[in-house]
Formats: sequence, C-alpha cells, structure tokens
Amino acid sequence: MTMARNNNVIIKSSHYGHKPWWFRLLNKAWRTSYPLGTKSGLDKDSLIRAARKATGLQNLGRDFRDEPLDRLLYSIKEEAKLHPIGYFISRERMINLLSIRLRAEELFRRHPEILEQKLYPVWMILGLQRTGTTKLHRLLSADEKNRVLLSWEAINTVPLKDHTAGTDKRIAIARTSERALRLMAPGFFAIHPVEHNAPEEDILLLDATFMSTTPEATMHVPSYAEWLEKTDQSDAYAYMVKLLKLLQWQRPGRRWILKSPHHLEFPDLVNKHFGEVRFLWTHREVTECIPSFISMVAHSRVIFSNEVDGHDVATHWIRKTGYMLQKGLEYRLKNPERNQFTDIFYEDLKDQSSKVLKDIYHNNGGITPELLARFSRTEQENPMGKYGIHDYKLEDFRVTREDILEHTKMYREFIEKLKILG
Repeated sequence: MTMARNNNVIIKSSHYGHKPWWFRLLNKAWRTSYPLGTKSGLDKDSLIRAARKATGLQNLGRDFRDEPLDRLLYSIKEEAKLHPIGYFISRERMINLLSIRLRAEELFRRHPEILEQKLYPVWMILGLQRTGTTKLHRLLSADEKNRVLLSWEAINTVPLKDHTAGTDKRIAIARTSERALRLMAPGFFAIHPVEHNAPEEDILLLDATFMSTTPEATMHVPSYAEWLEKTDQSDAYAYMVKLLKLLQWQRPGRRWILKSPHHLEFPDLVNKHFGEVRFLWTHREVTECIPSFISMVAHSRVIFSNEVDGHDVATHWIRKTGYMLQKGLEYRLKNPERNQFTDIFYEDLKDQSSKVLKDIYHNNGGITPELLARFSRTEQENPMGKYGIHDYKLEDFRVTREDILEHTKMYREFIEKLKILG
C-alpha cells in the first residue's frame, strides 16, 4: 500500500528557530526554577552513579576511556548554551549510553561466545548527508538476508535483561522517543524521518564510546569537535564491532548493511576493524546536499538550545564536509587495488532505483523477481515527500555557493572524471 505524501507540510530553512509554544513556555518556567536546584546536572561522576543505579551493574569495561566523556561534557557545559530541555535530554542520553556499556559488559561476561563470533560481511553506505543514503538504506533493508540496525536497537542496543526478552519494552521506549521528537520539532520528519522501527545510522553505536560527530550535529561543541577530529578513533571502531557482534547474536542475518556519513572520514578504520567491507558511495551535487544538511543541523540544534547561530552551523559544516570528502578520497585513491567502492548517483537512485539495486547485487548472485518486488514495495511505502517538503536556501545561513565549491574542489574534480569514465 502506497503511503500518501503530506505535501501540505513545508519546512523552510529560515524557520529553524521556530518552536512550539508549550516548548518555549516550559523552558522559560524551568529556567526560572533553577535557583531551586532543578537544573539537570552533567557531572561525570553523577552520570556514572545514575547509570550504575539504573542497571544494578558496576563494570564499564576495560576499554572505557574517561577523556572522550570529559571532553564532551566540558564542551556541552561551557559552549553549547543548552536550555533546560536540552540539559534534560543530554543527561538522560548520557545515562543511557553509560547503561548500554554496563549491560554490554555483563553480557560479554556471561556469554563469551558473543565476542567469539565472526562479524558478518559489511556493505557500508557512505556519502555525504542528503545524498540518498536513507533511501538506499531502507531499500536494502527489504532483503531479509541483510541485517540492519533498527532505531529501537540504536536507542537500546543491549537487551534490558540477559536474553532477547524485553524487546517489546525497547520498542515501546523508541516509540515514545519518536513521539517526543514529533512534539518538540513538528515537521522535522519532512527533513529526516526518525521512525522507531526503521533502519537507523550506526553512528549511534559510536555514541557509546563518546567519540562520534553526533554531538556537533546537534549542539555547538567546538572544542570537542576540534579534539575529536585530531584524535585516533581506532578504539571507538573496535568497540563498535563488539556492539555489532552483540546485535547479530540477538538477531542473525547474512551481511550487515550499515550507513553513516561519519565513515567517510574513517574508511581506513572501517577496513581495519570490519574485515570484509564493500563501500556504497552515494553522490549528489554538493550545492544541493550540503545546504539541505545545514538546514537539518540547524533544526536539530534548537531542540537543545535557544542560541543557534545559523551562520556558525553553515561555516562549520561546509568545512567539515569538505574535510570528510577529502579523507574518503585519499583512502580510495591510495587503495585502488581493493576495488571496494560502488558509486551511486542521487538522480539514478531517485529515478532508476531498480537499476541501481541490480548493479549492487550483480556480483552477489543477482536479484530474484521476488526480491525486486520487495524493493519496489519498500520504495512505494517510503516516497519522497512522505512527511512534507523541505525548502532550504543558503542565504538563510549567510553563506554562498562559492563557499561550498571552495571546500569541495578535490571531490568535484574526482566526480567529473568518474562520470567521464563511467
């Protein structure tokens, strides 16, 4: 059954500062009550105590590192200028991430066979944000042989008990989170759907290491972002593999379909830690996808802060996306013999998805008519504009097209050569 498009909803990039009346009122009242001690604390020791109390467990694991969490908490408290709801969400999120580690360590102790597993082969969807990665991810999830990370698993990666029972509770928690997002940011789904039972980005697994770009996409944390970019993240990827093994132990499959633009910066670490990897690199005109992502980040940040500077968001992410593209290309050009990359262009994915999928499966047994039909149904159930229209403009962020072109020269030249050869 085809889902109707909600074209009546139009989300403009210029409206990123708009919030529901109740959201503004609650924040104002909550801030007024701060002298009474109502501010949500982000002290590391307090967060760890809360996680240990919630789980009844003590061991965060030998691979837990204090510095990433210390750096992140300092940046949030000193730079992010969170409003009361932002503080509350951040505290609950930190406690949950620490709880995931505590529960994971307990499962690893009780079930050593989890880490003895071989990680499934990986198809890694990487490409800048807003290049069709979500559409491709959801299409590939229609193949029952493919193991994807679902949103409710990303929120609570580890069972709440020492077995797969409790799944219903994890789904219910994710459903509540989805509803809360809809209330706090009406229309955000027109930019990026976050459905509780849909495939989700695996960067949320890296969040449990406190070494991911999620914070800088949702908050103003410049010192943390600068530190992260200069820091070896091999330990974070090694821990992510442990969580992936735990997930496949809970629900088996044949191969992992992972997706996050974050990996553009670290294909060397993906290759080092994940074993058998194939990169599916999505491409779109940079002056289209980058403005769309800037708008998405701005709309995300107001969930946490009243002081969101759109120009700051744009300048940070224009440079950052250029850097990510450069890192991905450097790895690819230095390792041509690996032949790990399949290139997918946004227009082809949008207009000829069946051809794109056939190309992906060409060296993997091809596509049966039954599987092609499943892909088609999935595409019909997730049409563009399902939740509304995202209208974005660079001038809303006081940057220009030339700013984007300046930071993406190497990538654009590569794409032109790719099109000529292809």
